[in-house]
Amino acid sequence: MKQKDYSSLSDEELLKNWKTVKTAQITSAVLVGIMIGIAIYSFVKKGLSFFTFFPLFFIPMLSVNSINFKAIKKEVEARNLK
Repeated sequence: MKQKDYSSLSDEELLKNWKTVKTAQITSAVLVGIMIGIAIYSFVKKGLSFFTFFPLFFIPMLSVNSINFKAIKKEVEARNLK
């Protein structure tokens, strides 16, 4: 996901992007949490396997969402749109 220049967006577009990124961040965090739970269960039952390390592939996605969310939040606060 490429980071945009959020200062050039209109107020409506910025709020729409903020809600979208916020929802994506929460959904991704929940899914990674579930995968970590499955990895722990898999490790306890079967030892090391593919599912033990599977959540590690999604951590970069969380970091990109976090960076985008912080950039949008900063712009929303600068415009006093909350």
